[in-house]
Amino acid sequence: MTYTVAVRALCEFSAKVGDLDLRFTPSPTAQEGIAGHRRVVARRGAGYQSEVALQGEYQGLEVRGRADGYDPAANRLEEIKTHRGDLARQPGNHRQLHWAQAKVYAWLLCQARQLDSIEVALVYLDVDSDRQTVISEQHTATDLQRFFESQCRCFLAWAQAQERRLAERDRDLKALGFPYPQFRQGQRQLAETLYKAVSTGRCLMAQASTGIGKTLGTLFPLLKAMVPQQLDKLFFLTAKTPGRALALDALRQVTEATPQPALRTLELIARDKACEHPGSACHGESCPLARGFYDRLPAAREAAAQRPLLDRAGLREVALAHQVCPYYLGQEMARWVDVLVADYNYYFDAHALLHALTQANQWRVAVLVDEAHNLVERGRGMYSASLDQGQLQALRQGKPAGLGSALGRLNRQWNALYKAQRAPYEASDQLPGAFLGALQQCIGLIQARLEQAPGEMEPAVLQFYFQALQFNRVAELFDEHFIFDVSVRSGPRKRRLATLCLRNVIPARLLGPRMSAARSVTLFSATLNPRHFYADLLGMPADTAWLEVSAPFRAEQLQVRIASQVCTRYRERHASLAPIVELIAEQYRRAPGNYLAFFSSFEYLGQVAALLAERYPTIPRWEQAPGMDEGAREAFLARFVPDGQGVGFAVLGGAFGEGVDLPGTRLIGAFVATLGLPQVNPVNEQFKQRLGRQFGAGFDYAYLYPGVRKVIQAAGRVIRGDQDQGVLLLIDERFAEPRVRQMFPGWWQVAGE
Repeated sequence: MTYTVAVRALCEFSAKVGDLDLRFTPSPTAQEGIAGHRRVVARRGAGYQSEVALQGEYQGLEVRGRADGYDPAANRLEEIKTHRGDLARQPGNHRQLHWAQAKVYAWLLCQARQLDSIEVALVYLDVDSDRQTVISEQHTATDLQRFFESQCRCFLAWAQAQERRLAERDRDLKALGFPYPQFRQGQRQLAETLYKAVSTGRCLMAQASTGIGKTLGTLFPLLKAMVPQQLDKLFFLTAKTPGRALALDALRQVTEATPQPALRTLELIARDKACEHPGSACHGESCPLARGFYDRLPAAREAAAQRPLLDRAGLREVALAHQVCPYYLGQEMARWVDVLVADYNYYFDAHALLHALTQANQWRVAVLVDEAHNLVERGRGMYSASLDQGQLQALRQGKPAGLGSALGRLNRQWNALYKAQRAPYEASDQLPGAFLGALQQCIGLIQARLEQAPGEMEPAVLQFYFQALQFNRVAELFDEHFIFDVSVRSGPRKRRLATLCLRNVIPARLLGPRMSAARSVTLFSATLNPRHFYADLLGMPADTAWLEVSAPFRAEQLQVRIASQVCTRYRERHASLAPIVELIAEQYRRAPGNYLAFFSSFEYLGQVAALLAERYPTIPRWEQAPGMDEGAREAFLARFVPDGQGVGFAVLGGAFGEGVDLPGTRLIGAFVATLGLPQVNPVNEQFKQRLGRQFGAGFDYAYLYPGVRKVIQAAGRVIRGDQDQGVLLLIDERFAEPRVRQMFPGWWQVAGE
């Protein structure tokens, strides 16, 4: 057996004991950690060696990694850690883990360079004060070898079981067959193209309509590529919960062909959705599932490893059986499974777990991004931040101890930002330096209070603290791809209050490295046109392949008509109400059944629905409401019964505009009474200017492409299978424009053509 493990992964397996304890937080970001390491190394002497590659072996277990630094003159190996706050508050099991890593690296260095002894040092850098704390010990090579072997012995049985399972997995994957007698139309083309992309190490953008089985058509070829391409992990990333469910179902279909599949799959969910004790903090004195977490983890890990598919329910069942936190058991199992199904943020966010594990363990990964058109807005959101002055005022009224003067100073700097501002909204491409200085002072003071009495912090202060931290971190990323803006409103007693935003406009610089870090990333969606729009904003590599899969549908399945006599622009909205109502009623009279009618806003939707009820009270109707919870959304969709009759009113781009499957007679038509363009407002106009400056097509990038994409997504609710029949009525004169029509799916045939 030869099983390879990174030093960090070995120590995290063997050297963690005691409670889960997150009080020594917040830890520095990955970028702050990298920058901190560089600062420490830069201060060392000329002969100092950084990122020293090392490896060793114990009974077939190969251990490898990179030591942070070694000073040959002093014969000192350094393990560099960045932190915030008082080191005296660092939990003992954190320090124990750091020592374990340092001592393993020290033995590997002694072995490689034939050293009899060595000084081993932990170097802690406070990223806020830039102060270093060095803790060192002298060790003989013999002692270090004993320690190394003890850690390896702890891991060896698990490694041997993993090695056996991986051999079985590879055998199963080589024999894996497609779960159906044949591929659907277009599905084989998608699968073959994706297999070629991952085989050549290229990324792929694939536009493929609903109905070809994109989820299965992307997962199957990657599973077949795992062995020949030596892939360690597959990441299937989605924007919404239904996408995760589809992926898990597809994996069940694939693996059911093997009686006892050795493939392991894990579903990752957000911490707030996995938490069993929402009112408790993540440490042993507060949460029973954090108390003794690492002592109970080995048994829980062993039980979880026996399950081929750890979905949310399965993971929770194992965790509670062993009295450990389900969320952090999932974080641990991410290291030991083959396929991970998770939200976009698990790989693309600044603090993304899967990306961090990929980098730390040097995994070879392939990434699937489901409904990838959503990644533009989600990517922007991951790297944006805002602060509301109303929250600051409420905080000041609470008079938190020791923060009064700092919050007052911050408020004065806040006021200075818009003192001379005449318009309610102003944007800038410059950061507010004085304000950020005052904000950092507040962060430092709150941090100090957290260190002194972490359990006594007021919830409002804590909430502001984390928002301020996010704002400060985004400010460190700020460049020409961001906008800083100030929005002023009237508050209580007619006082002016301002919301400050750091808005990411072009996430390419931040997402691009994530694309490059994988062996291959495949973006797939029914709407990825125009391809340059998504490639430009998402930072796709220059050699990214493109595939447009022919739709499995026939033009005669969908009657597409344009009502070009109606204008739905805001200034014409009142005049459009009656014509839209007549179009809906006429289509319903001609072919009674279930329809969806999409509008640009709840106000517009309500006006049309009210007029339809007044003129045609016998037509059943139901409306989407703002802020519907999951139960209300399910009730809305439950009205679409087979062979039912009525009109559901919804907002374009909302919960019912995509990801909704109403096959057969559950839905026979759709009305889209808007071009879908984002609202013309000062923020979107700033986006248009910034995108125009970068790409030369500001209106198209800010308005046209996102708008028409929402229309096509909504229209895609009608035809879901090759036997479906339906009608699509596009209500607006602009749908007849050639530049809009050229964005329609190729299989559509507009009536009259």
